[in-house]
Amino acid sequence: MTIRRVALRQSSLLCRRNLNHAIPAIRRWPRLMSTQGGSDEPGRPRRSLAKFLGGMVVALAAGGAVVLYPSLTKEPPKPREAVIEYEKPRPLADSKEENRDLISSQHLQVKKSWENPGVYAWGSNSGRVAAPDSTDNVVKTPRRITYFDGKLLRDIKLDRDFGAAVTENGDLVQWGTAFSNANPMPAEILKGKDLVKIQISRDRIIALGKNGTVYSVPVAGSDQSTGKKTHQSSWFSFWSSPEAVNYRQLKPKDLGWGESVVDVASGLEHALLLTSKGRVFSAASSTSDFPSKGQLGIPGLTWATRPKGPYDEPHEITSLKGFNITKVAAGDYHSLALDSNGRVFVFGDNTSGQLGFEVEPQFPFVDGPIPLPFNKIYSGSNLQPSVTSVAAGGANSFFTVDAKRIAGMKEETGSVRDLGRVTADTWACGSGIMGSLGTGKWTHISLGPSKIKSLSGLYEWDENTNSVVPIRLARLSAGSTHAAAVMDNVTSVDASDITSDNDTNWGADIVFWGGNEHYQLGTGKRNNISLPTYISPLDGGEGDAEKGRQGEQHRFQITPRTTVRLGPGGSGRKVSVEQRVECGRFVTAVYSGT
Repeated sequence: MTIRRVALRQSSLLCRRNLNHAIPAIRRWPRLMSTQGGSDEPGRPRRSLAKFLGGMVVALAAGGAVVLYPSLTKEPPKPREAVIEYEKPRPLADSKEENRDLISSQHLQVKKSWENPGVYAWGSNSGRVAAPDSTDNVVKTPRRITYFDGKLLRDIKLDRDFGAAVTENGDLVQWGTAFSNANPMPAEILKGKDLVKIQISRDRIIALGKNGTVYSVPVAGSDQSTGKKTHQSSWFSFWSSPEAVNYRQLKPKDLGWGESVVDVASGLEHALLLTSKGRVFSAASSTSDFPSKGQLGIPGLTWATRPKGPYDEPHEITSLKGFNITKVAAGDYHSLALDSNGRVFVFGDNTSGQLGFEVEPQFPFVDGPIPLPFNKIYSGSNLQPSVTSVAAGGANSFFTVDAKRIAGMKEETGSVRDLGRVTADTWACGSGIMGSLGTGKWTHISLGPSKIKSLSGLYEWDENTNSVVPIRLARLSAGSTHAAAVMDNVTSVDASDITSDNDTNWGADIVFWGGNEHYQLGTGKRNNISLPTYISPLDGGEGDAEKGRQGEQHRFQITPRTTVRLGPGGSGRKVSVEQRVECGRFVTAVYSGT
């Protein structure tokens, strides 16, 4: 037995020598770890370390077994029993109309827009515009402006610091702190002009009368009451009285027989005037700065080179002569013009690519109209584009296009099944850092127009024509950093006593996108949105809750134009009315328009 122990000890020493020669690093490591004991015996520290490590391994294994044992031995959980939740029973209806309210949120929204016409507004309220009777800094969700309850409007425009509207009778109403810091409540300021449309600049209101007269009214109430005032003539030429408000008139020169101004657009510093013969005039629309970024469309025209006369005298954009312009639009510092053949002309500031061209630092603006080649954009697609409308706001431009399917170079006409089919597309360009392009991308500048896919290539079945039709945009309103689009989808406003109990009304789809730093999108949240999105009904779901739909998600649908009787139960006067949306500078409104 003694010989066997000696042999084992010798074999152990031999193995240690071999390991020390093969892996010197392993030899040095335990030596360093064992120097703390202070012992001179070489074998003792190594054995102590081995015992310690072995004990740790055993302890960890035992602890792991204790922890894992219950989970390894217990039975697997039984699956939860499925619970079927049925639709909650609706309240019983006492009439055909009440039944429609119970089954359709859209029907209820349309009905309320007729019974209680008025204005809903939301967004920035730092200038007492979204809610004149409130000191809240922002209005997060749609709220009624009580002054306009029961009233129809011809137009409305909104800035962060002031608002302006045209009543059903054509009078001008103003409110906000820029109008009167002491009393920012709405008030009629210009009467008897039969106004049909207004635009706003940095400090003035550009108003178009039904007879083609264009008025330039200062925003500040103090400026309206001072200065030289125009005299208003009566039916008798020998009697006249001064106007209550100081205003200017923008009078284009050399208008032809029967020619008058039929449309106006305005940026922060400039205005565009469109005549009934398709001619375009431009003028300064602000007293703070003269347009200097080419937005007037007249090369070389500056404050220093302007001709003698009023600073805001309109000048014809001669480059557009002969093109029969049908629509004009203006952003903060750029302009758009659309002719009857679907061609677009652009001019002004292009620092964000809002003209549809790549930004060139050495040429930050274009001071004369140039065409935007949509034919090139659709090149190779076998589609022939025609621009149908334009819109602009802030540093953004929007275009709606009807693209008609044509035969390609290598296609035979008879072999193309969808020949002549129209696709309705929407394009955007300019600044997208706030999401205002609506394309889902966040970009500082645009290299060219980008398609808003959510608003392009849409179709629906039209029961009246028994065919598939493209869904176009009925209206696009562009604010300084956000926008809204009303779809021209099939609507229904014909439900009546002679139709079935389940025949309901419904309106047009409406979507919002862009900057939301002041809650101007109406979602109740503050995050910017780069894709078109729906919002909840204007009343915040109050009507749905009354009809047993509390907690359900429904979207706001805007009421299309129709002739109805206003008031509860249709007890009021009979008028032609529709709901419209207006995106301004950090403020949004939906109003009942006549």
